[in-house]
Amino acid sequence: MGGSPQQNASPQARGRELARQAKQLWQELGSVKLTATELMNRHRDMACLQAFRYAAGLSQDQAAARYNEVSGHQTSLGGTTINAWETWARTRGAGSPPTFASLLILATAYGRGPLGVATEDLSPGDLVAEAYERLAPEDQLALKRFTGHQTSQRTPEGSPAPKPRQAADAPELVGPDFNLEVPTVENGNPQVCAFSLPNPTPGQLLDLPWDVFGFGIERLARQIKSLGRRLDADICFGINEAGLVMATFLASAQFGRCAIGYLRSNKIRDSLMLASQSLFPPAPEAPTIVICDFEVKHADVVGQMASELRARYPGASLYFAVFGAMTKGKDLEVSRFDDLTGANIMRAADFEAVFIAATMSPPGIEPPLELR
Repeated sequence: MGGSPQQNASPQARGRELARQAKQLWQELGSVKLTATELMNRHRDMACLQAFRYAAGLSQDQAAARYNEVSGHQTSLGGTTINAWETWARTRGAGSPPTFASLLILATAYGRGPLGVATEDLSPGDLVAEAYERLAPEDQLALKRFTGHQTSQRTPEGSPAPKPRQAADAPELVGPDFNLEVPTVENGNPQVCAFSLPNPTPGQLLDLPWDVFGFGIERLARQIKSLGRRLDADICFGINEAGLVMATFLASAQFGRCAIGYLRSNKIRDSLMLASQSLFPPAPEAPTIVICDFEVKHADVVGQMASELRARYPGASLYFAVFGAMTKGKDLEVSRFDDLTGANIMRAADFEAVFIAATMSPPGIEPPLELR
């Protein structure tokens, strides 16, 4: 797809290029939300508010006019207000935040699409996903309540919630998506959308091809972006080779090519030892560290690695991204975090937040090329 606008281009030229890309994406995808997501994937510095506006095919003045139209012309918003909201979302200490009521109107306005006649259901929380924690506490609460109400409205009382279908672009081995509440940062989004990995040959390791491996890493990147606040990592550590591959992709795609660390563990009898080949990059004081591991089962590998990192980087904030988490029962679409075999291990490690791409059944999964 199209490339990024020139870094040294004027704001007007950059805006024209972004509008061109958004128009092309809308024609291909037919969805404001999908278009906004792809724009943010291409341009990592773009705020959600701005991406959704471009996806709706609107300039700031046009967005203000659409806003006033949705409100029944009971408001007289101008393009400068839209600009102030987007500046706030993009830059700490600048601009001004939208209120919960304003986000409701914007979600409806942008959901009408470039032609103004669509009825796409956009969540107001999606518009401020990366800046959620900077909203007023009252607006944060209102967004949480509104999201919960939307979910209950879609599921009739007394009837089971419909199981999500597999994503249209999911590889063949990937099972249905489901939402799981995981430990997360204060005022963060506790819901992650994971997928199951049904094993057609129970009792044997499930060999994953590269497309499934890549699909899982993309899912982790999406969860990280939906944390509810911007996560800027100083180092992305990979546990063993499969974790190192994950860390390399996430560091490049999600964390602005931050430093990459390597934790190689060797099992000696019944204990784990850190190998001399491990790599610990220099870091600022009290760094933010993301630890990547391919799977979590019964062994407390990640807990030991977390202790090692805290000893080497005092005051570090640790986040954990795992590709596959084993379930205690046969149902892979678990409803509680504690239904995972390694739940106690991850809780004891006291991570700031946990991200999980997929669930699996015993004996587990095998990465491509038998990465260890």
